[in-house]
Amino acid sequence: MARNRIIPLFIPHAGCPCACVFCDQKKITGMDTPVTPDDVAEIVSSASGIDVKKLDAEESQRLAHLEEALPWAGEGCQLAFYGGSFTAMKPETQETLLGAAEPYLRDGRIESIRLSTRPDAVDSETVARLKAYGVTTVELGCQSMDNRVLRLSGRGHTREDTIRASTLLYQGGLDQVLQMMTGLPGDNGEASVATAKALIALNPQGVRIYPTVVLKNTELHRMMLRGDYQPQSVESAVALCAGLYELFLAADIPVIRVGLNPTEELSGGEAVAGAYDPALGERVLSRMYRNRAEKLLSRQPEMKDAVFYVHPRRISVMVGQKRENTCYLRERFGLSSIKVRPIGGAEWDIFLKNQ
Repeated sequence: MARNRIIPLFIPHAGCPCACVFCDQKKITGMDTPVTPDDVAEIVSSASGIDVKKLDAEESQRLAHLEEALPWAGEGCQLAFYGGSFTAMKPETQETLLGAAEPYLRDGRIESIRLSTRPDAVDSETVARLKAYGVTTVELGCQSMDNRVLRLSGRGHTREDTIRASTLLYQGGLDQVLQMMTGLPGDNGEASVATAKALIALNPQGVRIYPTVVLKNTELHRMMLRGDYQPQSVESAVALCAGLYELFLAADIPVIRVGLNPTEELSGGEAVAGAYDPALGERVLSRMYRNRAEKLLSRQPEMKDAVFYVHPRRISVMVGQKRENTCYLRERFGLSSIKVRPIGGAEWDIFLKNQ
């Protein structure tokens, strides 16, 4: 699946029939107002060239998510309905919002539409409706492929629902991105690994990995305070997600994102525990490279001066934040020196030579 430029439109909680123990879409997205057809028109128009910094305060807040998308309208650009369960809304509501985007599909300001939804809110009629309105990509909030974890998390759907929905999307010719979470109630890490392998078997066009964050005043927060839930630490999430990333990479399935987008609410204290770090994705990539470097060095125990060669775009993640990786490897293997240099080739390659 080609990388698309996204114009995000958030519909927090819209269509959600269940109250997942971890969820508060207002705090996750920073938005809580219902989306209207006028919002669709305004957002696509903004992405076509309006400077959100010149809007009044209320408009700027509503359109803040668009700043990085502003130059992008046109070929390869997708309008994305995120944050709720789009296909669980009433069919007429779906058609109203999708219909509002239709003029922009016709005039080329957007090329297609993507949306997020629940696995148990997809049937053959839904797939036909989405295709008729120009939807090309559906993101499924699978979260886990372990039915016990799903039950403890209050998801209200099953592993079988995910398989059924994925099959219908495949048969309907729609791209799919599957979302999973780590650190959910009842998951000690093994369920996350099993979930990743199950998602790989469904052959999606991409995946997202979201380590669980405990948000203030959610049911998960109350479970934690009662001692019924042990949150996943940032370090534990980094270690686990580095391994999951490698599984998806080996299966040639792109990992679109690791961790929640930072918002003022999350960074301002609403994230009370769990794996919240605005740089989580970078830290996971950095741990992947550290793990790979360890394997290479373990095969050459006598080496004292190491030079690693990586793709130019991966130098910073190989070095690590505050040189964390190079310092760790120097101490772990008793190296006198360690250097990281650029080399052409595949983006994920890493080579080791003696200086």
